[in-house]
Amino acid sequence: MIEENTIEYEKTVLIGVITQYQDEEKSAEYLDELEFLSYTAGGEVLKRFTQKMESPNPKTFLGTGKMEEVRAYVEQYEVGTAIFDDELSPAQQKNIEKILKCKVVDRTNLILDIFAQRAQTSYARTQVELAQYEYLLPRLAGMWTHLERQRGGIGMRGPGETEIETDRRIVRDRISLLKKKLEKIDRQQAVQRGNRGALVRVALVGYTNVGKSTLMNVISKSEVFAENKLFATLDTTVRKVVIRNLPFLLSDTVGFIRKLPTQLVESFKSTLDEVREADLLLHIVDISHPQFEDHIASVNQIMDEIGGSDKPMLMVFNKIDAYTHKTIDDDDLVTERTEEHFTLEEWERTWMSRADGDAIFISALNKDNMEAFKKKVYERVREIHITRFPYNSFLYPEYDQYTGNEDEEE
Repeated sequence: MIEENTIEYEKTVLIGVITQYQDEEKSAEYLDELEFLSYTAGGEVLKRFTQKMESPNPKTFLGTGKMEEVRAYVEQYEVGTAIFDDELSPAQQKNIEKILKCKVVDRTNLILDIFAQRAQTSYARTQVELAQYEYLLPRLAGMWTHLERQRGGIGMRGPGETEIETDRRIVRDRISLLKKKLEKIDRQQAVQRGNRGALVRVALVGYTNVGKSTLMNVISKSEVFAENKLFATLDTTVRKVVIRNLPFLLSDTVGFIRKLPTQLVESFKSTLDEVREADLLLHIVDISHPQFEDHIASVNQIMDEIGGSDKPMLMVFNKIDAYTHKTIDDDDLVTERTEEHFTLEEWERTWMSRADGDAIFISALNKDNMEAFKKKVYERVREIHITRFPYNSFLYPEYDQYTGNEDEEE
């Protein structure tokens, strides 16, 4: 008899602040994302705490009154973890742990934890381990209570290093070892990318959980792991795809996220290399998400930083099957019509004009409008291919003029 595995979710509370730079709406939106991150990591959110402040308290992040409220709640409901929406300094983390007497995790640590769960290949695991050690290094002092004895005095003097110095040295040695290992793997990957020949390279980029891997599976008929959770994909996957008779390489990359911690930008290096070497980018957007335009802006900002914004890009709006919009009653003369009330057709017109026609609306899961998507990708890839090899352009006719057998497509 097969045993049933019941997943025990850890009790958590979320804590964020409302400042002059982050209003209530923005704060709620970030906490929604944090709740999804928490669920992905295996946490069940019981309550959210927010406080209006000019800037977070440098000692305890929240004010003393609000912190006491959180402490009472944590004690009453036996909450295991308190998750903070912003990165905490080592001192803040130490102070908060003393007050709450439970695990204290910030957004960076949470993302690192998810990365550690999801990393499959040696490369991804090494990157995550490196990021974790770099995060840990300044926080070592608060990790062990037995270090409090190391204060000098009788029986404590003498040459040699204190225990914390030993720990720091071990961590630094490990960091330098992992960096060397990554350099070696980077060189191997550069050779692999060089061996891919003259095929046109297409990369899927976009926010996390927008359906990149699902689209990859539909086009390439492969079995890339896809799940409705954040950071389901951590390793770059490359597949050869043939549309009509035109072959090209398609890369599935790691999704981006807002407030991406600095240590983790290095963890995206393999993705960034794929993006840098791609000839065409397919920017996948989840149009059913209320803040999808913010997601587009976040991805574009990261693309600017890594030097991928000058590449030809096709906007692909996914999940049209899940799109819903607010409606205004005919007799309602007060409510002003905003983007929340746009229908799918209106978004299509808007983005077609914004992207000069380089936008397509699909549903990868239900395979809606996939023929139009394939046609668009075929035309863009064919354009790049003919520019590179003008002498064999006759091999790849216009999409509608292709007379070969449809079953030939892989």
